[in-house]
Amino acid sequence: MTLLVILGLVFLAVILMVILGERFGKPMEEQEQVKYSKWTRILVFALIIIAIAKLAFE
Repeated sequence: MTLLVILGLVFLAVILMVILGERFGKPMEEQEQVKYSKWTRILVFALIIIAIAKLAFE
């Protein structure tokens, strides 16, 4: 029963984020998207390398 309550609360939180994001969010400019895209690629690559190293040395 507790699991269903937690899942329901998560579902409601996601619905709330979507509604508020559509209402109050503003589109990103192209330069800002390029900047975030660059950082996201670097961070994902670093996380993959860290995860592989963690698994290798355990």
